[in-house]
Amino acid sequence: MEFRVLRYFLAVAREESITGAANVLNVTQPTLSKQLMELEEELGKKLFIRGNRRITLTEEGVLLSKRAQEIMDLVDKTESEISSNDEIISGNIYIGGGETNSMSLIAKVVKKLQEKHPHIQYHLYSGNADDVTERLDKGLLDFGVLIGTTNIQKYDYIHLPTTDTWGLLMKRDSPLANLNRIRPENLYNIPLICSRQAISGNEISGWFGNNFEKLNIVATYNLIYNATLMVEEGIGYALCLDKLVNTTSASNLCFKPLDPQLEAHLNIVWKKYQVFSNAAKQFLNKLQEDITSY
Repeated sequence: MEFRVLRYFLAVAREESITGAANVLNVTQPTLSKQLMELEEELGKKLFIRGNRRITLTEEGVLLSKRAQEIMDLVDKTESEISSNDEIISGNIYIGGGETNSMSLIAKVVKKLQEKHPHIQYHLYSGNADDVTERLDKGLLDFGVLIGTTNIQKYDYIHLPTTDTWGLLMKRDSPLANLNRIRPENLYNIPLICSRQAISGNEISGWFGNNFEKLNIVATYNLIYNATLMVEEGIGYALCLDKLVNTTSASNLCFKPLDPQLEAHLNIVWKKYQVFSNAAKQFLNKLQEDITSY
């Protein structure tokens, strides 16, 4: 299976058309059709459903599309690292992380490094811990910012000198908005929207203790933006981290911290025995330097 053919396959999957993909790739339609037929023969699976107006992927085609994109991302990343100029620090740095205000610390490091090495490009990937670690393990990310300590022992890591605070996001006219802090007993009879990562990682259940099963969880979320829309519609209250949603006086939402206080610690991780590009080495050195003086 050649990389060139995988690029052809991805182009057809994206354009949903042999004609459209051929134009994008600057190859003839017969050439492209022949390559795709040979790919299907090689795999022994039908990858496309060829309709009158558009081409769609079979179940096997969807799987190959996901894997092929990961392969080509890794190929592009590797080519960039190898071909980078040793005299001029350049290249790409791939950083994944969950939604956290502590990413501002990473942004400060990027800003300082950008002033010294303006040819480095940064690529950010947002996702929960499972999403980030999956991409780390496949070599698609250089670094991951993880909330909590779940599974960090399998990586090299640095504790970030910041913490996030858990609390309850609600409409400003909600009955609980009059409270300064939210205690466990305040949450038993209200509809809750919870982070899936927090539930699986036991942060929230540990805070509630044996009464976690009493909660009325009506929805779960991966990233907070969509959960915010559900809060605005009055569907429920979102258990989330502070400073991720606009709760200024101009917003109809407010945030109340939990009592007892529940904090989330953060770590930046990378694969053990990772071979870094020059750009990634510069980023890690600058991060360690800034953390030491934090």
